[in-house]
Amino acid sequence: MGKSKTKKFKRPQFNDVGLPVTAVKEAAEEIDEQVNNDGDSAASELLEKLQSPNADTRECACAGISHVVQRSQSIPGFLQRDAVRRLGPMLLDVSMAVRETAAGALRNLSVCGGHEVCEDMVKCDVMTPLTALLTECCSGFGGPSVVSKDPKNQVEAVANEAVNLLCNLCENSDQALSVFNKSGLLDVVVQCLERHPLNVELATSAAQCLHTVSEDNPELLRSVNCNVHTALEGVLLSKESSMAHILLRTLAGGVVWNIQGSLPAARQAHFLAGVLEIISQCLDVDAGELILHLRSAEGDRFQTTPTAVGMDTQAAGEPLVEKMDEEGGAKCAKNGESEEDFSDFLPREMEELREATALLTAQQTSLEILVNMCCSDDASDDEWEERSSDGESEAQADGFTSPTCLSAEVHAALVNNNIPEKVLKKTHFPYQEAIKACQQTPHWKILITKMRRVQSRSLTCLHSILSGMDAESLGGETALQQAAQHLSALVFGAPEIPQDEEFLEAVISAMRSLLQMAASKNIPLSISLQQLMKLSETAALCDVTSVRVNAVAILGITGSALAKEKGSGQTLQTIGKGLLQVATNEADLVVNGEALDALFDVFADGEEAETAAKSIQLLPALKLLQPVFKAKIRKVGKNKYSPQQLCVLDNVRINLRRFIGYLETVGKN
Repeated sequence: MGKSKTKKFKRPQFNDVGLPVTAVKEAAEEIDEQVNNDGDSAASELLEKLQSPNADTRECACAGISHVVQRSQSIPGFLQRDAVRRLGPMLLDVSMAVRETAAGALRNLSVCGGHEVCEDMVKCDVMTPLTALLTECCSGFGGPSVVSKDPKNQVEAVANEAVNLLCNLCENSDQALSVFNKSGLLDVVVQCLERHPLNVELATSAAQCLHTVSEDNPELLRSVNCNVHTALEGVLLSKESSMAHILLRTLAGGVVWNIQGSLPAARQAHFLAGVLEIISQCLDVDAGELILHLRSAEGDRFQTTPTAVGMDTQAAGEPLVEKMDEEGGAKCAKNGESEEDFSDFLPREMEELREATALLTAQQTSLEILVNMCCSDDASDDEWEERSSDGESEAQADGFTSPTCLSAEVHAALVNNNIPEKVLKKTHFPYQEAIKACQQTPHWKILITKMRRVQSRSLTCLHSILSGMDAESLGGETALQQAAQHLSALVFGAPEIPQDEEFLEAVISAMRSLLQMAASKNIPLSISLQQLMKLSETAALCDVTSVRVNAVAILGITGSALAKEKGSGQTLQTIGKGLLQVATNEADLVVNGEALDALFDVFADGEEAETAAKSIQLLPALKLLQPVFKAKIRKVGKNKYSPQQLCVLDNVRINLRRFIGYLETVGKN
């Protein structure tokens, strides 16, 4: 139906460190017992303690609230008791410890409550004290070279919690983003970013926040100045090699890409080269080998310093342990959904796990940046781009539309940094050795989801690269055939095709782009029709619309190429029957339309196509389908589909009428 664009990626905005462990440990057991016995009473008691004249009591209450709201069922009770308005003043408490735990409690509420709770928090005016807190914190930094004698700089610790809360709110609330744009918060967060030589944790939180607020935010671009550019360049040019610094530089690269419109024209190529160099270096790190090394290092440390990592780690990890599901994913109780980003709950003692998490997050972010670089502004698979009813069908006669046109600078930078090759290599991840190592220990087991996420992102990125670059730039026929063999192994290597929706969506989109490129160059691939039919059958059971759309498109691409070959009639019949079944029985009109469009491509012309069309009774089948399809558009279209989707569906309706006329003409000759 048209070329696709990968959707934007949204991630839960967790920071690297949870609340002060001591406060949570002291309160957790007592609070859990109260919540289990009477959740409403526990909420009331904690909120009442916020008014205590004793700072330790207020701190303990904030820590308790932070702990309890990690259970989704407890959040309504707190909101009904006006928790946000009662916690807000704690952000400006005379005690810095109270400020930190209050910001952490509100941050956990924003993360675990999701979009609606964030909107409610902003309506309760949490942005006013939050803005004041951040402004005050930054005025207390004392300059970029000032180092606090306190190993834990409390002002920066408070700022870190506050920046993460700000990031979550802006991610989920347009009103919060509007406040960010208008209240000078950009300069404040940039000051936090500039602390990177002394506090990489705070700088990373600031970079994540900037990465979030700068996405699709033209209003913010008017506030971006040379000070912002200088701060970002300082991060990009930093040379520290820890995984935390790799994550920091990657996030800064994402910000640069988002604000490229504000960069001086003379410096855009310089910044682009810097961003892609950082992404290239990030993808160069072998995450599997690093995980094995870090896992072994932690084991050695456990044996030599059990008191440092043993009991304290277990106690500190209590909030994390209760979030681990059986598969090793981390859960933040949010409407029963599982959140894969668990770094918010990692205690400081788990330094090796934190390093591994930072790298996987950096690689995931790098791949997402690449996707956005390679994607145009066209609609995604399940949104469909608007097209004219003329011309487009002609363009579709040979299958998919032409690839996205990358700028010469981006194209050259991708090739010069060997990005396509590195992305393809990442699709081989995760390695079984790394998975086995992580499965042996509960707190490492939760990395498995993160590893699989990197693989899915790399497959999505491969799809974008294939859609945006020419075959020669990707290595020519040999490289494409090797990529096809690899994708076939991923999908068909096991007895059953993987059912994971995220993986299936990513791999099938990559396969679609690869098949289209190969078809346009007449390059034979080692994927059999039987495999593709099996993939289509699996995709038909998937709830994700784009998976079913891509499966249908793959059959259309394959059939369109085969129609030009002699002796392909029997195969075309098999494909035609499959597409007819989808066009007739699929409940979603988007998939119906894609199946019809594929039929138009497969049976557009040629003796083999004509013979096959008659054998499967294509003309009478389409005549029966035509009024049904038209009626479905009229009855459910306006309520369920966007104007762009309806435009495409209407084009399909018109082309269906024309195609029936074409088949009738062919039948008379």
